[in-house]
Amino acid sequence: MSGKKSKQGKASKQSKKTLDELTMANPNAAGLDIGSTEIWAAVPANREGETVRCFGTYTSDLLELADWLQALGIQTVAMESTGVYWIPVFEILEERGLEVLVVNARHIKNVPGRKSDVQDCQWVQRLHSYGLLRGSFRPQVEIASLRAYLRHRDSLIEHRAAHIQHMQKALLQMNIQLTQVLSDITGVTGLAILRAIVAGVRNPHALAQLRHGRCEHPPEELVKALTGHYRAEHVFALKQALALFDAYTQQLCECDEEIQRQFENFKPDLPDDLPPLPPNPKPGSHSKNAPAYDARSLLYPKVGVDLFAIPGMNAVLVQTVLTEVGLDMSRWPTAKHFCSWLGLAPHNGISGGKVLYSHIPNTQNRAGQAFRLAAQAVSRGKTVYSEFYRRVRARSGPKQAIVATAHKIARTFYYMLKRRQPFQSMDIEEYHRRQREKDVQRLSRNAARLGFQIQPIPATNML
Repeated sequence: MSGKKSKQGKASKQSKKTLDELTMANPNAAGLDIGSTEIWAAVPANREGETVRCFGTYTSDLLELADWLQALGIQTVAMESTGVYWIPVFEILEERGLEVLVVNARHIKNVPGRKSDVQDCQWVQRLHSYGLLRGSFRPQVEIASLRAYLRHRDSLIEHRAAHIQHMQKALLQMNIQLTQVLSDITGVTGLAILRAIVAGVRNPHALAQLRHGRCEHPPEELVKALTGHYRAEHVFALKQALALFDAYTQQLCECDEEIQRQFENFKPDLPDDLPPLPPNPKPGSHSKNAPAYDARSLLYPKVGVDLFAIPGMNAVLVQTVLTEVGLDMSRWPTAKHFCSWLGLAPHNGISGGKVLYSHIPNTQNRAGQAFRLAAQAVSRGKTVYSEFYRRVRARSGPKQAIVATAHKIARTFYYMLKRRQPFQSMDIEEYHRRQREKDVQRLSRNAARLGFQIQPIPATNML
């Protein structure tokens, strides 16, 4: 046991010695450990006075923290935090001209060293001073502001969806099988019928007359579906769910107006002589949760390229990706770095030059999720991406096909935004021809490896 302890002591001393010999990358660095009620801050030990202080979380305390850091000549700050507690601290320090890094807690724990006898903020400050920490990605201020609006919009849509389920439940309790004859009860026909039921209409023939002309099911079938067993408690639940649905819809409209105003005020550094916006390549496409404004015409002069031309990308997905990644693609040196950050590239465990395992990491990256949704949309289409999806699905299954197709769409997005080049679609026949050439080359290599040689046979000889 004593020998084991001595070995551990030597190992810890050697680790500490290695850490002390590292080059000081950020001599004017500070570290913050942020909580809900207090903030611990640490500065280099060579500063005068206290080098570790505790601050409150009120705005006056945050301003005092900023003054204290500036008075000590701090230039860069790394912070460890969970939740949203870091946001006001980040914004106040950034406005003061300090370089602020939000560090992933996993990166701090994975760095070897001992910190049991010091505050977490001291450990963060020490690692940051040696350049061992890397801040999480955060776009520029204008894009971050737009991102907050769009994330709030997503939350409104999510809350509204719960009340749609409440309306469906109330209808089923009254045995009104509206969901069997309407694909969307919040469409034109569905909302008209729901408002009539809440207003007191019970005659199924009168309710069926509210059918829109584009409804697929005939009026006779709507009459059967609208013949229900009305009870006061279920109608009351339907009334309140409909009122909440309308309230969230109104909030969405106000949110869309504010987002449109923010986009109009955003002035990126782009040339004024952009070519005119090409015709809409998807004139018949429609998304239920699409914004009320013309996002394609609004974003084209801000981006410089028509990202809506990418198959599977609609107004909601394009806005989501742009506000999550920004307009500066130089943050990612290559498309491989970009797809890896999105969580669309496999994580390979390699040892001795061999891949031991490979899996797609679980991530909550919103931009990566948007590209996955785009891949699901093209899986049912007739584009090159659709053919690619079906090709991968036949070989590896639907889950891998979604990720592979999302990876392909993300690469297209990256190159279009980085090079400001318009989307160029490949013909499906040309895609099949190239895939056939690759298949023939692969077969030829395999045959040569086994000592055979393939010989093409004309189609007439195969009959």
